[in-house]
Amino acid sequence: MTARPRAPSLIVMAGTATDTRGGIASVVRTWRAAGLFERWPVRYVETHRDGPAAAKLAVFLRALASIAALALRHRDALLYVHSASRASFWRKCCFMAIALVAGWPIVFHLHGGGFARFVEKECGPLRRRIVRFFLDRAAALVVVSERWQAWMALATRNPNVVCIPNVVALPAAPVAAREEGLVAFVARCDAAKGIFDLLDAIAETPGARLICAGDGDLEAVRRRAAELGLASRVKLAGWIGAGARAELLRICSVFVLPSHAEGVPMSLLEAMAAGCPAVASAVGGIPDVVRHGANGLLVTPGDPSSLAHALGRVLGDPALARRLGAAARETIARNYTAGQAMDRLGRLFARLGVDSRPRTSCSWSEEMS
Repeated sequence: MTARPRAPSLIVMAGTATDTRGGIASVVRTWRAAGLFERWPVRYVETHRDGPAAAKLAVFLRALASIAALALRHRDALLYVHSASRASFWRKCCFMAIALVAGWPIVFHLHGGGFARFVEKECGPLRRRIVRFFLDRAAALVVVSERWQAWMALATRNPNVVCIPNVVALPAAPVAAREEGLVAFVARCDAAKGIFDLLDAIAETPGARLICAGDGDLEAVRRRAAELGLASRVKLAGWIGAGARAELLRICSVFVLPSHAEGVPMSLLEAMAAGCPAVASAVGGIPDVVRHGANGLLVTPGDPSSLAHALGRVLGDPALARRLGAAARETIARNYTAGQAMDRLGRLFARLGVDSRPRTSCSWSEEMS
């Protein structure tokens, strides 16, 4: 008779360092603040961080050593990987391979909006087989929206696909007054996020002023703004911290994210939580959050004219802006809070046999004794 596998007594969670930029770090920080690492036996292993290539390699190699050591010491663990596309996915393959050899169940949590293109357009036949190999063998696949859940159902034979939306904290009720004409873009400043489409749209929107809060190819953005005669109307703030970002979302008239691909972007959720009217592309999981005309406006990606029209609607109609902002905040309060994510994670972990009793030590640190 084959022995039944032991229920996992340890969750080895692998993801980017939480003091770095980006959506994965933001999600994990939110989960941590909500008490995930006190409620479940989690050992978090940093697999990537901001910095020069040598520092990134050192973090990756240390993570490999840490997870390999844990695999030797714990037969009854579970690996939970936070992954995006490209290099992020290939790094996670190394950790998932260790888990498979160790006999650990794997939870693969997909972040980022470029995964479909990565698999369908950028991977050749061999690499697509590798992607499907790991997806098929996961104990559970976690996605951030219903649309990604539908895509995953076609991309893998794995029936265990769970939707756990990204979540944010709900700030204090926003003030009524916002700076007239102030448009906020909080994302990486590159073509994939639609920044050049947004510059074209700003040029078509009289009175609009744009603050770009994000890193990326800022020099290219600056040049394009100058070519359009927008140098005095566009401010490149670079990457800003959580406090400055919250203040920007509190005072701006409209938040805009004209991305060409997305999962469920944290910046959009943060803007909606702040009661800010949002204009965003109808891509990825965004239409699962934004209902056009009800709690925000959706536009076609890569279409500056439709983007300019949507901006004009919000900036030119204060009553519409207030209604969209209030409905956006209500959407977050109803569906995208940390408590709801904890409930869904709890159901997932219970199905996988994880004991929810809190651990007394090593619930967060990656350090090894």
